[in-house]
Amino acid sequence: MSPEPEFTLGIEEEYFLVDRATRDVVGDPPLEMLQECETLLAGQVSPEFLRSQIEVGTRVCASLGEARTDLRRLRATVAGVAARRGLAPIAAGTHPFARREAQKTTERNRYASLHEDLQAVGRRLAICGLHVHIGIPDDELRIDLLNQASYFLPHLLALSTSSPFWEGENTGLKSYRLAVFDELPRTGTPERFASWGEYRRHVDILVGAGLIEDATKLWWDLRPSARFPTLEMRITDSCTILDDSLSIAALFRCLLRMLWRLKRENQRWRIYARMLIDENRWRAQRYGTDQGLVDFGRGAIFPYAELLDEMLALVDADARHFDCLAEIFHAREILARGTSAHRQLGIFNRALAAGATRAEALAAVVDWLIAETVRGL
Repeated sequence: MSPEPEFTLGIEEEYFLVDRATRDVVGDPPLEMLQECETLLAGQVSPEFLRSQIEVGTRVCASLGEARTDLRRLRATVAGVAARRGLAPIAAGTHPFARREAQKTTERNRYASLHEDLQAVGRRLAICGLHVHIGIPDDELRIDLLNQASYFLPHLLALSTSSPFWEGENTGLKSYRLAVFDELPRTGTPERFASWGEYRRHVDILVGAGLIEDATKLWWDLRPSARFPTLEMRITDSCTILDDSLSIAALFRCLLRMLWRLKRENQRWRIYARMLIDENRWRAQRYGTDQGLVDFGRGAIFPYAELLDEMLALVDADARHFDCLAEIFHAREILARGTSAHRQLGIFNRALAAGATRAEALAAVVDWLIAETVRGL
């Protein structure tokens, strides 16, 4: 077997830009704001499909400590540049009350072709996610881990949920972002492939038929990156709290190394049908951590706390290897105090109970998101 991969780490976060006075998204932010961000964060910041969004990405990191330092700097820099213009970034899967008609598409060739292709579906893409890249240079290993790691995607989504609202409505879902994203083609739980060659043949069919330009147009919850030798986890909502992002990134990294250890010992995680994984995906999207997920080996629903403890035990050796026990144990804190979705709903409902109007309650949620996105930076 080839040597152990370094499992390098890269984190990408998407934010909404909001007006501090109105709390609404800024459909047309000043061009010089992005330019200043690009000057200060050369190569680590970019516009998104909609102009109300901005994306940052850490450098390739060897440790969680390195990722923490870089991500903190990225959030703080964007927040500082925005504040000088009366704006603020918020890290959440959806904005509590922004409306799609207020959104404007970024004027770049890539986004123009996307807009032409996606039409109304594209105009609904006012959503922000957390993407985690883990470096796995070996093509065959990357595909093998893609097949196995899909099982854990709903568990990671449940910890990240931050999108309970859509256009001012309490959707009843902890991650409505995923419902919006699933309207796009080539999304959801990834396909299974017997080899890297089989994966490439399928991509080549789509490219050859003129359906996509390249594999960047595969928007699965987990995918081999088309730009880097990484596995890219994409299912999670943008996490409002920095430590939550780092905890989820640490868990994903440790899970991949755990699966690599199984392979080294001529074992593997059982592969379950997509229809089963998608049941857990829906439960995580709908309930977050509240109603538990199915343990398919035991054929029953178990409380999320029990499944989390099992997951932490599975990756204990890997967390020690990466020196990130504190980061993975932070997942228990997320569970105890609630995800961003839980806390947004709590603020909204308490404001209504105290006599606030619906608009005032939603504004209070945005105020909390503004404060929490930069807390501790």
